[in-house]
Amino acid sequence: MLTRRDALKMTAGAGLALAAPASLQAQAAAISKPGRLILGFPPGGSTDVVSPLLLNHIKDYAPSLIVDNRPGAGGRIGVQAVKASPTDGATFGLSPASILVIYPHVYAKLHYDPLKDFEPVCTACSVGFGLVVGPMVPESVKSLQQFADWCAANPDKASYGSSGAGSMPHFAGEMVAGGAKFKMVHVPYRGAAPAVQDLVAGQIAANLAVITNVLPHIQSGKVRVLVTTGDKRSPFLPDTPTLAELGMKDLVAEEWFGIYMPAGTPRTLVSRLAASVRNAMNTSEVAASYKKLAMEPAYYAMDDFRAVMAKDLEKWGAIVRATGFKME
Repeated sequence: MLTRRDALKMTAGAGLALAAPASLQAQAAAISKPGRLILGFPPGGSTDVVSPLLLNHIKDYAPSLIVDNRPGAGGRIGVQAVKASPTDGATFGLSPASILVIYPHVYAKLHYDPLKDFEPVCTACSVGFGLVVGPMVPESVKSLQQFADWCAANPDKASYGSSGAGSMPHFAGEMVAGGAKFKMVHVPYRGAAPAVQDLVAGQIAANLAVITNVLPHIQSGKVRVLVTTGDKRSPFLPDTPTLAELGMKDLVAEEWFGIYMPAGTPRTLVSRLAASVRNAMNTSEVAASYKKLAMEPAYYAMDDFRAVMAKDLEKWGAIVRATGFKME
């Protein structure tokens, strides 16, 4: 995956063309009919948190905008609905990276191709992960190496939870264990909340968690974070080392949230929507909301976003294949 440093370089060049709120506001809306944002999850999920932040600031793209929740099949129903939509620019989707770059490797039958069936618009933000341990693990364990040693001495307790089988946290946990050369058993949950609850309650040893979901428990001292998986230290956990700092330079896992349209949507409309999202991300309101939610801005537009997807598809494919994991 391209790093945030790469993003900053790309954004610096793209900013000349995209960061022009005043001129865009002077233009008529890009489309004359209401815009529709399809989300593959029920209200209250992570995409439902991100979408209103952006929709309130991209009103120059369409005269009105609605959110269409299409939950089911781990987000795949929403993606398929975008694929089947008209290419008039009125419909677009917002999904976490897992659905576009990991699902193609874990599902034997997938009814979409992320690179062929969609026009990548842009990414909107990213979230980092951390390996977090709870009260089951002795307080003397304060580093990844100490946790690896504890797992080796307690194989019956060496486990980590994630938000679900086939998710990015699932494979990020496998990546961490493989990189640090120790073993722990994956315990999949139906969502992040129950995994965190069991971690805090001492039912599982560790959790490979989105930082957003565990930050309050870290701050209260109920759990301890040993390492983060970004390309640099998380601004929300500045005292926690990354895998790269511990010698695993090629191991990076961050989940971006991307916006995409059906393949064949005119490039002029894709570009207009990308510009609108970029302008939304430049507002103080969205920046403040991202910070409050422990999310970080991450912007790749159009061709750069396609390159990110292609690179991440290859990267996560290798990781998934190494585990031998498959879902029907």
